Amino acid sequence: MLRDLPTLRNCRRGRASSYDRTGRNADFIPVAAGESALLADIAGPGRITHIWCTLLFEEKAALRELMLRAYWDDENDPSVSAPIGDFFGVGHGLMVPFTSIPLTMSAEDGRSFNCFFPMPFGKRARFELVNEGSRDLSHFYFYIDYELYDEPEKEVGYFHALFNRQNPCDGISEEGIDNHAFQMEGENKSGDGNYTVLDATGRGLYVGCTLNIFNLRRTKEHNWYGEGDDMIFIDGDRLPTLHGTGTEDYFNMAFCPTQKVEAPYHGLPLPGGENWAGPISMYRFHIDDPVWFQKSIRVTIEHGHANRRSDDYSSVAYWYQAEPHRRPWPEIKVQDRIPHEEA
Repeated sequence: MLRDLPTLRNCRRGRASSYDRTGRNADFIPVAAGESALLADIAGPGRITHIWCTLLFEEKAALRELMLRAYWDDENDPSVSAPIGDFFGVGHGLMVPFTSIPLTMSAEDGRSFNCFFPMPFGKRARFELVNEGSRDLSHFYFYIDYELYDEPEKEVGYFHALFNRQNPCDGISEEGIDNHAFQMEGENKSGDGNYTVLDATGRGLYVGCTLNIFNLRRTKEHNWYGEGDDMIFIDGDRLPTLHGTGTEDYFNMAFCPTQKVEAPYHGLPLPGGENWAGPISMYRFHIDDPVWFQKSIRVTIEHGHANRRSDDYSSVAYWYQAEPHRRPWPEIKVQDRIPHEEA
């Protein structure tokens, strides 16, 4: 993008925001429990260039109860549908300062959310925030920055982001198995039973994900949650087109990481506690190495080697594709999104 900055374009800048229309300083909107707020309704063609927001709330569940949704060109099914905290990079209803290229949680204490994924649209872009919780949201502040063009962009995919959760994943019983065998042994060549990050049909490119794991296993033995290979199936391949070597390896780390990491395209904002207990959150963005697909893509990862572990997995997948899109699973209901209290 830096090399394209000097390019002169025929475009107009615009912004939708929560600024106080009276000229005073109440630069926020409320969103009552059970209600939705229209954040922006923009006539195209154009491109969303930046989203910033922050909010006041009393309980961490709010970050899983508030759903951010975006619709392109009068579609009925949203192309973006994710809890607001998860969409901006960290799950478990937590805010953690981190910096990546497309997403950040910034000062103060991670309460400033930013997204720099470009989001082109042809006719219309509509954003809404839906409060599916039981508490009113009193203060929501936001910017949605965009460009408008004379003609639609050619050969561009539309941005998508989708939340998923499996709590717990379907592992195996530990009865009669020693710790090493439980953690390291077993076979899984086909990817059957893997956790699904994305399952899309059409033509497009997968550009990354955030993955959140809550370690549900209670033991004083070695309790590493990883060893699960990433397996990506492209255009109907029955065996993985891209087969990785372990959970932390896919996220560009190594050797059972315990340290917080934040890099431009990968990171571990939440490394977990002692013996990898509790909440873990990581990200991997394929900005310079997108995963292209012509017909379909299925992005999966084992939950522990050979899917032996039964932890809480959740994720947001980010991708671009030609419309129409197909939603691969029903929306996760609000009661099934609530984070663990121990987090």
